[in-house]
Amino acid sequence: MGGCVPELAAAATADKTTHAGNLWFTSHEEGSNTITVNEPGGVIALTSDTADDDLVCLFAGKFQPADGGCVMEVRFKVDDVLDCAMFAGFSETLHLTGDVVMPATFSGTTLTIAGSGGVAGMLHDMNATTDAWRAVAGDGGAAASDLATASGTVSGEGVAVNDEWDIVRVEMDVNGDAKIYHDGVLIDDVKACVTAGDQFYAMVILSNRDSGGAQKLEVDYFFAEGGRDWTV
Repeated sequence: MGGCVPELAAAATADKTTHAGNLWFTSHEEGSNTITVNEPGGVIALTSDTADDDLVCLFAGKFQPADGGCVMEVRFKVDDVLDCAMFAGFSETLHLTGDVVMPATFSGTTLTIAGSGGVAGMLHDMNATTDAWRAVAGDGGAAASDLATASGTVSGEGVAVNDEWDIVRVEMDVNGDAKIYHDGVLIDDVKACVTAGDQFYAMVILSNRDSGGAQKLEVDYFFAEGGRDWTV
């Protein structure tokens, strides 16, 4: 499941989930999806609504690590990294109606794992005291104890940059371990950070922050796959 991002079926209206070939799009409040015309390769643009915490999300799944592991990779960029939060990776929780939520957030120096489900991926949140890409993981509403640092492992790439491509890859194995990569570099190998028998969405998600203006998430490619239980 995955490959190059296909053209989305239709613009999403308020809190609507839209099928997109092997991928899906969902948003909190309105949001939109369009094909960009100024870049090659079928890049799509997902645009948030204008209020604080409005979200857009491209996702696939579900995947169960216990069935042979799973992997996702996405290449994406945003217009204004200092007015948004971004997450790419796996999340057990994704509300498809009503309020879509970020799997993880960062405020000041505090990492929060949202909801009760497992999470593993890269996070950038402008509400952090120090802007940086961080590898984050956790389950049951708590950060994983095996993270290199309790507040998430900072990428060597440091801060996100406006209109610059980022590549995030996450590999989860049958034990619930997660290898989290940013721009081809392993940032953290987090042991037993999720429950391997749970089911996860692969996703890239953008949350608007504070400005009162829409934010745009552009996705070049999105790949995700997982094992399957062949028990008869």
